[in-house]
Amino acid sequence: MIKRIINILLFVALSACSAALPQNQPSTTQNLPTPVVRVTSVLPISQTLDEYQARLAAADYTGLHSLVSANVQQTLGAEEFSAKYAAAYDAMTLAELRIIQVGQPVTVGDSASVTLKMEYVTNLFGTFEREVVLPLVLEDNGWRIAWDESLIFPDLKGGLRLQLDSSSPSRGFILDNQLEPLVSQTEVVAIGVIPNQIVEDTEGVLITTLADLTGKYPGMIKALYDDKRGTDWYIPVGEASLEEINKQFGLLSALGGVVMSQYTSRYYFENGIAPQTVGYVSPISQEQLQNYLRKGYLRSAVVGQTGIERWGEETLAGKPGGSLYLVDASGVVVSTLGKSDPVQSSSIALTLDKNLQMQAQLALGGYNGAIAVVERDTGRVLALASSPKYDPNLFDPNNVNSGYSLGELMNDPRTPLLDRSVNGQYPLGSVFKVITFAAALESETYTTETKYECGYEWNELPDRTLYDWTWEKYQKEFAATGEGTTRPSGELTLTGALMRSCNPYFYHIGLDLYNQGRVSAIATMARGFGLGSPTGIGAVEESAGAIIDPPTPLDAVNQSIGQGDVLVTPLQVANFMAAIGNGGTLYRPQLIEKVVYASGATNQVFSPEAKGVLPIRPETLAALRAAMQEVVRNPRGTAYNRFTNLKTPVYGKTGTAQNNTGLPHAWFAGYTDANNPALPDIAIAVIIENSGEGSEYGAPVFKRVVEAYFNGRPLSPYWWEANIGVTRTPTPLVTETPKPE
Repeated sequence: MIKRIINILLFVALSACSAALPQNQPSTTQNLPTPVVRVTSVLPISQTLDEYQARLAAADYTGLHSLVSANVQQTLGAEEFSAKYAAAYDAMTLAELRIIQVGQPVTVGDSASVTLKMEYVTNLFGTFEREVVLPLVLEDNGWRIAWDESLIFPDLKGGLRLQLDSSSPSRGFILDNQLEPLVSQTEVVAIGVIPNQIVEDTEGVLITTLADLTGKYPGMIKALYDDKRGTDWYIPVGEASLEEINKQFGLLSALGGVVMSQYTSRYYFENGIAPQTVGYVSPISQEQLQNYLRKGYLRSAVVGQTGIERWGEETLAGKPGGSLYLVDASGVVVSTLGKSDPVQSSSIALTLDKNLQMQAQLALGGYNGAIAVVERDTGRVLALASSPKYDPNLFDPNNVNSGYSLGELMNDPRTPLLDRSVNGQYPLGSVFKVITFAAALESETYTTETKYECGYEWNELPDRTLYDWTWEKYQKEFAATGEGTTRPSGELTLTGALMRSCNPYFYHIGLDLYNQGRVSAIATMARGFGLGSPTGIGAVEESAGAIIDPPTPLDAVNQSIGQGDVLVTPLQVANFMAAIGNGGTLYRPQLIEKVVYASGATNQVFSPEAKGVLPIRPETLAALRAAMQEVVRNPRGTAYNRFTNLKTPVYGKTGTAQNNTGLPHAWFAGYTDANNPALPDIAIAVIIENSGEGSEYGAPVFKRVVEAYFNGRPLSPYWWEANIGVTRTPTPLVTETPKPE
């Protein structure tokens, strides 16, 4: 074809030149101008074919539109063109489109065709194999696709279209380790109050009843509307199942001010048990729509967005079933292309203990913070509490409370959706001293009896003076009362230094090891305790924290007491505390207990999985445990006064972590050693953000979790409570601290 065009152009050019010569003048090549030949190249079919395959494989339908013939582009815009592909492939639940064979082009004049063998791999209907004839036309010196809808799927020729009728099984439950439901599908009632309709004489009964239904302390219920008394505003309180409401319906109906609205939903018990861990479902977003339509989901479906709801989506949702029809323009079925049965959903049982989880959430009260509880000897996660918590029921648009509270939740500066137990990254403060203690003993530079003077000040760095917590405590007392009673700890052994949480001793260790050339000794020990990397819990996203080798002596000193660049998560801390208590084994924390199928059969998922051992000798471990016991048993221990009436043996460490957001974070972490055959021992990490000292806030919360685990409920109020669950009082200027003998 190209050769023929060139010959014609040459002939015309030569003829024109000959015609221009006078008739009586002889022809001579010397007087003829050199003919100029312009040849327009034609893009090869292979280039168009390669582009077509690449854009089809990438689902780049806009790019595909640029390859079609001009008349198609004029009658069908890129957006409508792309929508035709999306509609057809969504209907067939396309998972993958494969071009498995490409034939040789057949060219006839300005037209050509290529036969492609295609596989349409679908999520619901298996694989359809089809031959597609790709017609091409020569336009503007290039080959373009003479497109029609049969190129989407050959069966669509003649204006036919695909139609999917699908159905989905009911979503599975999320359960605790005793198969008690945390989440279910049921009839739900949204509860609210109108303050000016509350009858004064019945207010106490109203608050108690609503607290029972929602799992909140009565004080929390009252605080919701206390400053709006006298108004006719609707105040959302929470949700309860219709079954729970029916048990109290007579009483609720007789009480003034209660508003109840029923709807069908995914129901999160007690307004959210471990909500940051369990997660929530909500309607499919626009960004998610194509992915879920291709799996056969209805546009109206709800899907897991965070936590276990998202991680276990395929298990909890089951698999939709349906029929794929070929229909004409009137919607009349021409043929059935495929059918599939739905796969029933399954439920997921977590390792969480429902009661302990609820008690841990309540233990955090009005503070921001987190609690992580793991079985000491297995790695099974029993509670992950993060405060402030949130109500996952608010993500259902059918819940009337959603319209009042969801926007407030999403804009809350306290970030309640953040799971602080696994994603909160904090300086560890003095709890880190257990690691420095271990590094000191493993260096063989120190023994448990190595003595050091623990004074108010520390001056071993040439350019600055650092202070012990006792000096800071003295200053606070003096500012409040005009008299300071806290004294330096005096000469201490290494064991005594951990018991008293002596900053100068650990500053000295950090600097000493650095100056010995053991720059990374403490950081390496911290990494051996599992810090600086994810724990491997797997079912939920988690942060790694940060442990770096100190670049300067000052960094080494700060690291020795868990400050500077040290960042940890509460789960990491609970995990290494468990290892200290169980003899040195670091387990991978596990959150999934089992999968419960619709038939009632179970797939046992949980089994203890060791991921490493603490990098310390048995004698170092024994010394560390003995020192942690002194923290709570020795009258000079920093947590002694918080545990005097606790019968359960505990080992632990206080921590007060300085930060750039206000008051210090209060830590307490440790483990129990009750040896109760019915209740395995646990390890716990508690952090209360921006509250004060670990002995004042972290230790009492730790104690409450221990009480709730071994007794089923807390036994004693916090020092800042009048009664258990009463809203906290302001932080006092001075609190009791153990005094040195």
